[in-house]
Amino acid sequence: MPIRFAAPATSMPARMTRDRVRAAHRMPANDNGDMVDPAHMHAALRHFAKHGLAAAQHAREQAIIAARAGDRPTFEWWLEICRALDRRMARKLDRSHACAGETAI
Repeated sequence: MPIRFAAPATSMPARMTRDRVRAAHRMPANDNGDMVDPAHMHAALRHFAKHGLAAAQHAREQAIIAARAGDRPTFEWWLEICRALDRRMARKLDRSHACAGETAI
């Protein structure tokens, strides 16, 4: 039994007008408002180039080491790199750090 595909019967034109295209492109689909600082993005991309798919996990581990050492600026640096690579992982890390206090995670 052959299957045939046909365009739906609608009154919409096959092509979009320039105004509709501009309206559709006002806000990128992946723009979710979480802007990463350019310095952190650059560091995250270099970190990804070095560690591949394990980069977020490695950044998380570096943040934990810094937190246990009591080094808040280094913790924040690695947290932001982790956030650039994996927001969900960074959110969990940030929450656990906030619950555990300054000295431990």
